[in-house]
Amino acid sequence: MMAFLVSGTLRVAAQMADARDSLGRKGKYNLQGPRVALTLSSPEVLASTVAVLEDVFQTLGFESRQRREASVQDFLGELTRFRKQLDAHGGPMGCALVALVAPSGQLRQPQQLVRELSRCGALRGCPKVFLLLSSTPGGAPKPGAFLTGLGELCRRCPHWSLLQLLTEVFCRMAEESSGATYCPVLWSSLRGALCLGDVEPWRPKPEPSFSAQYDLSGARAALLLSVMRDRPGAQHDVKALRDLCQALGFETTLRTDPTAQAFQEEVAQFRKQLDTHKGPVSCALVALMAHGGPQGQLLGADGQEVQPEALVQELNCCGALWGRPKIFLLQACRGGHRDTGMGPRALPWFWRWLQAPPAIPSYADILQIHVDAQGRSSRRSSPGNSDILMVYAATEAYRDEKKGSDFIQTLVEVLRTNPGGDFLELLTEVNRQVCELDVLGPDCDEPRKACLEICSSLRRRLCLQA
Repeated sequence: MMAFLVSGTLRVAAQMADARDSLGRKGKYNLQGPRVALTLSSPEVLASTVAVLEDVFQTLGFESRQRREASVQDFLGELTRFRKQLDAHGGPMGCALVALVAPSGQLRQPQQLVRELSRCGALRGCPKVFLLLSSTPGGAPKPGAFLTGLGELCRRCPHWSLLQLLTEVFCRMAEESSGATYCPVLWSSLRGALCLGDVEPWRPKPEPSFSAQYDLSGARAALLLSVMRDRPGAQHDVKALRDLCQALGFETTLRTDPTAQAFQEEVAQFRKQLDTHKGPVSCALVALMAHGGPQGQLLGADGQEVQPEALVQELNCCGALWGRPKIFLLQACRGGHRDTGMGPRALPWFWRWLQAPPAIPSYADILQIHVDAQGRSSRRSSPGNSDILMVYAATEAYRDEKKGSDFIQTLVEVLRTNPGGDFLELLTEVNRQVCELDVLGPDCDEPRKACLEICSSLRRRLCLQA
């Protein structure tokens, strides 16, 4: 009898663990817990903008909605109180959405706010969405157009992930705006598809019918820059990435051991070659593989620093790539932070007989949406910093001498398995797999966690193979 009870208890516990691990099995977040939303707005923000936010939050299924008016300097304190309130709830949450609304230029350090909410134990493993809206006092409530479009699409396409919805919304905003175009910037460390529609997360979804998709019928070009010196295992990344690019139809150029100056010169030469290409160019990919500095710099083979943002802007000046996707892959350290991850909170005794949930990287499951509410004036039809996709390896970019880095090797494997998938969704799957790994650094025996950062201003769906 006792054995039967123990067996039944373990079976129920296993089912509970299986349900909690639905992200790992299905690649989608389970949003069965409460959804909570918080709006922090400065006094200068129009009441109409906040009203639209409240309506959209309700449409997206956020049962608990709070609004607090405070100066931008007090946002951190308000968010700390919000975090403590969630931790005192006593149960797991489904999703949290925080809207930060302030005049243009005042939200200068949102990462401090992001880190604060990441400490919330009740949101461990749950998606945390930050919507940063800037507005001009007395100006037209253009954030409302973005939010209304998002709510409408979510009602019409409940199976679409939030990344798909946002890409579609910004595509439409760019087409409809006159004299000012929206340039979205998404920062994502999500580990799965986030579907806010009122559907079961494990239900199969139909193939999305986007209004726009990048036309990749023209030439494709890839530039691989890799420092091999003092980077054991780098040769495996170079070979895997070069083979993948060639398989996807990219004309690939490889340069090894570039100095800091050579990084800049090679990207400039790459841009000139594309601008002088006789036919249309549809896509460019640049992989930057090197040691990194504490502030995200790249270190050339000579030990000198180069800012990756300067390389991005160099290619962004390419006329042949106007309105075309530009992909940057950065395999380099970005500081010395070592993340041991966030483990589960107090566990019942029967977890001794079961496999406990793995630790999650501290800054996983975050999506930041930066919206320029007033748009950006442009003489051309495309915003200056749009159509860019940057993928950063973990803060510590782990690399194995025998097989290469987790980031590059996982990326290659996922793309080879599904080369025709939505690239943003494939990168989310890459991040999910990387987050599951326990890695050991060369100077420490303690397991660490790794998490990618995906920065996107794409305005269309990107599929590298038809």
